[in-house]
Order: sequence, then structure tokens, then C-alpha cells
Amino acid sequence: MSDILWVLGRMRPGDGIDILLVAVVFFALLQLIKGTQAISLLRGVIIFVFLAVLLSSVFRPIAFSWLIGNAIPALLVAIPVIFQPELRRALERLGRAGGLIDRPRREAAANRAISQVSRACLTLAERRHGAIIVLERNTGLQDYVDTGIRIDAQVSSELLQTIFYPNTALHDGAVIMREDQVVAAAVVLPLTAVTLADRQLGTRHRAALGISEQTDAIAIVVSEETGTISVAHNGRMVRHLDENRLRNILQRLYGPFVQFDLSAWLHQRVAGQSRGDVPSRADPHAQQPEPIDPTPEDSTVQEASAHETPTGDPEADA
Repeated sequence: MSDILWVLGRMRPGDGIDILLVAVVFFALLQLIKGTQAISLLRGVIIFVFLAVLLSSVFRPIAFSWLIGNAIPALLVAIPVIFQPELRRALERLGRAGGLIDRPRREAAANRAISQVSRACLTLAERRHGAIIVLERNTGLQDYVDTGIRIDAQVSSELLQTIFYPNTALHDGAVIMREDQVVAAAVVLPLTAVTLADRQLGTRHRAALGISEQTDAIAIVVSEETGTISVAHNGRMVRHLDENRLRNILQRLYGPFVQFDLSAWLHQRVAGQSRGDVPSRADPHAQQPEPIDPTPEDSTVQEASAHETPTGDPEADA
């Protein structure tokens, strides 16, 4: 206790801010790697360093201490290589400031896009026609548009159904939309680097997760095998959506820009809780779409879970 008081007595007024900044940096880093393979890698690094320090301090082995001392510089070089995907994603998020600055979208165009896409996905799901539709947000998708066939037409449910009709020239690949315009079809998308646990999730789902990991786009997938509608965003996927749930998610993620008033939101939230209108996060009766957590339970692979072989996949035509 006396040691703690001695340390507190020697602290300067700016030391508290210094500690807070360090805590914020570590918290931000942990948030960036949350749900990724980096968590298990970081756990392994921490265990290794802890055991190395423990052995060096207890037994004081000369050769082992020399080995650890010379391995640390190499470890510092290896860390950026090992965590390259997470570092890239963090820099991209800083560059587009996705959570703070949102590009305004015309209300009529956004509402039309949401309505037509929702209708088209419902019809495609009923007919078991596979589809993947990508909605561009702040990050430009022109590099991917260039891999497909230019359309540049106003979106409609009938147009999307025609594009994804089996055996048509454009049904392979993805459709990219910009506001209410279908920009391109038969687009080639990057696949997520990890495997999926559910065997029913095929190449279309891998492509949806891949584009959502590398950009802030929204990817809607209709499974050709099961007719299930899924939405991928920010490296995560929500499955088993009906038309209303799909429309609500798209309205939330892709709807027209609305200025966010934090004080008004807090006041409304507190007032709703006092009336009992806002359900608790832990409410077991609240119905939620089934999420696909890209992190397996044992945290041994990155972002999308366990054991699928890309070859021979029933949806490999994406």
C-alpha cells in the first residue's frame, strides 16, 4: 500500500492524460483485431514472452538469454508482416472515417435502391436463383467495376432478376450498385482468406465477406442451394433474412444520410428505458437474425470459421 501511495505521490498532473492516451491506443488496437486470427496470434506472442521472461529471471540461462535478446529485433520486424491484414484494415478505416463522416445519399435514390433490391432478393430466393449484389458506400469500387460488364442502368427488381437468371451471360459474378444505379454485372470480387464453418456457405458468401473486409460496401447474397438471404458488412454476415428484415438492415446501413444528434439520442434512449419501451440487450425473447460470427470458438482461424474446401463448392459460379 505504501508503494502505491509513493507512486501516486510522484505523479505529475500530465501523467494521468499520458496513461489515458496509452489506454485508448491499446483499446483501439484490441477493437481492431477483435474477432480475427490476430487475437490467437497475440495470445501466443504474450504467452511466449511471459515464459521467456520467467525462465530468464528464474534460471538465468546464458545461452537462452542470448537467444531471446537476439530474437526480439526479428520479432519486431515480423509483427507488421503477421498482422498485415489488420493493419491495412485499420488504415483504411482511418482514411475513410467510416464511423464519423458519411457521404450523403439522395433520399429518393437510396429508398428506391433498397426497395428494388429487397423485392428482387425475395423473388430470387423463392426461385433458388443465386445472386450477389454489392452496394457501394464511401469506399470507391471502381477497380472491381472494371472487372465486369458495364450496365449503367437504373435499378429495378426485374433487371436484377434478369441478370441473375441461370445460364444468362451475366449471371456469373456480382452486381455493383452506386446509389440507385446498376453500374456493372459479372464483377469479380476478392474472396475472404479464411474458410467457413457452414458447408452451405459457398463461394458467393466468401466473396461477400471478402469485399466487406476490404471495403465498407454492403454485400447481399442469395444462396442458390438453400434460397437463404444473407447480408455481409465489415467482415461479418447475418443470415436467414426475410424481406422486412433485409429492408430494415439496408435502411440502417445504406439509407440516406441523417445528421446524428448524440444528445437527442441519449435523451430518447433514457426516456424509452424509463417507460420500458427499449428491450434489454440481454433479452432472451428479442428475436434477432441469425449471425455468422466469423471467429470460430477456438479462435484458431481468422474471421470466418472452420473447415470448408473451396473446390467442389455448390455455389462456385460466383
